[in-house]
Amino acid sequence: MNILVTGGAGYIGSFMVKRLLVDDNRVIVVDKVPRHVDPSAKPQDDSFFTQVQFAIGDLGDQKFLNALFADNQFDAIIHFAGYIQVGESMQEAFKYFANNVSSSLQLIETARRHNVKKIVFSSSAAVYGNPVQIPIPEDHPKNPESPYGESKWMVERMLYWFAKVHNVRSVSLRYFNACGAALDGSMGETHNPETHIIPNAIRAVMESKPFTLFGDDYDTPDGTCQRDYIHVLDLAEAHVLALKKLETDEGAFAYNVGTGKGYSNKEVIEMVKKVSAKDVQVAVAPRRPGDPAKLIADPKKIMDELHFVPKYSDLETIVASAWKWHRNKLET
Repeated sequence: MNILVTGGAGYIGSFMVKRLLVDDNRVIVVDKVPRHVDPSAKPQDDSFFTQVQFAIGDLGDQKFLNALFADNQFDAIIHFAGYIQVGESMQEAFKYFANNVSSSLQLIETARRHNVKKIVFSSSAAVYGNPVQIPIPEDHPKNPESPYGESKWMVERMLYWFAKVHNVRSVSLRYFNACGAALDGSMGETHNPETHIIPNAIRAVMESKPFTLFGDDYDTPDGTCQRDYIHVLDLAEAHVLALKKLETDEGAFAYNVGTGKGYSNKEVIEMVKKVSAKDVQVAVAPRRPGDPAKLIADPKKIMDELHFVPKYSDLETIVASAWKWHRNKLET
């Protein structure tokens, strides 16, 4: 297949590109930056990018999109491109709606005009807001608590109507907590700023600094938030299964991508201690506004309909792979 991957230079996008090449797909990556590299650390093992066509551009630029689709014949699109910081979205709503929603609309419409009618969209559990039911099923009420979450839900709704009106097939994958790294430590998670607990806890250990734990008084067994973590390798596989569904099924579909098991922040910290064989200094801070006590997926639908089986999403594999990636960076 000829597959367009937007945001393919990012953390999840890079793993997706590498996975697609395993099946001999022809991959074209669109991103605003040429590679997903932390300039202060060892570059990612991105040699596989030599096998793809790379187009640097902005999905908000209609001229760029027109030229991209005129020069290439795509069978499907995997759409990762978008801003992802919840906190930032609460300060810069326009930025998130312009980039995540408006640019997505232009992409979907340009694809439709060029008869590309299979799209897998990178959505988020943020569409649910504060859950009223745990574990969270796909038909849970949608009450986003941020412009980020709202932007994901708006794109899902656009895809729903493009399926109804124009027969554009789509699968929206609602990620819970994407995490982990390549098992050999060659690729991993690098964000600036970094807001995710696992890389931040690992960095705290490596830099001998306290790790800030936001809240230890939640209504959970150990008082800290519980989250459903999905390894990035399993997440990439979910996209492959979604593409296969679009080969045969018409409509707009949505699936949670999680395991159905929640790990608490304290459990994550304990696993970082175990994997690193080092202590984690913890500084307890007040809760962050809007952090629910529990966010755990009900993954039954994707397991039943797409036969999705997470292979790497136990907490030890997640943390061990992330630790190896960060250690490799430090040693370079």
